[in-house]
Amino acid sequence: MPQPPDLCGIILAAGESTRMGRDKALLPWPPESATGGTFLSAAIKLFFPYVDVVLVVAGKNKDAIAPTAYANGASLVINPDPDQGQFSSLRAGLQEVRNRGRDAAMITLVDRPPVSPATIELLQEAFERTIAKRKWAVIPEYQARHGHPILISNEMLEAFLEAPATSNAREVQHSHESEIEYVPVDDPLVAMNVDTPDQYAALSTLMP
Repeated sequence: MPQPPDLCGIILAAGESTRMGRDKALLPWPPESATGGTFLSAAIKLFFPYVDVVLVVAGKNKDAIAPTAYANGASLVINPDPDQGQFSSLRAGLQEVRNRGRDAAMITLVDRPPVSPATIELLQEAFERTIAKRKWAVIPEYQARHGHPILISNEMLEAFLEAPATSNAREVQHSHESEIEYVPVDDPLVAMNVDTPDQYAALSTLMP
């Protein structure tokens, strides 16, 4: 029976957070918490039970987020030209996955609130089952909305790396729709973007 792929965690954190007004990676998490936790540290801690390497892709904010990444055991990958957009950060992270001899990745965006461990476990179990189905990726779905984290195999990793630099992740995924397994989850955080102060403030209503 095929062995599960060797997953490497990727957190895309190179955005300039212009609409938020401050780096989203360093927003306190949980909201209004004085524990010192942030979106970035929470994402790293969420991934580590399921992967043994977490890569944080940074851009112009590398000096600001490096201490948090290193303090939580992650490695930093620098996108040399983050102005090219999020897809360039994804490709930088995936190239480092390839450089480390890995063949699969668990990917999320730093501006997504960390999902529950139960959601990660459900996605990981689904990903392991997709090996026999010859699927390339597992993507969570909440009320018909697709979200993160996504888990990708070597085939989807190669598809992202081989796509034109002017493309984006959504276009690549759509071109391989039949190779993707969408997994319904009972977790609204998988599909929640946090781009503005109002969206961040609204997260408090979702916390237990």
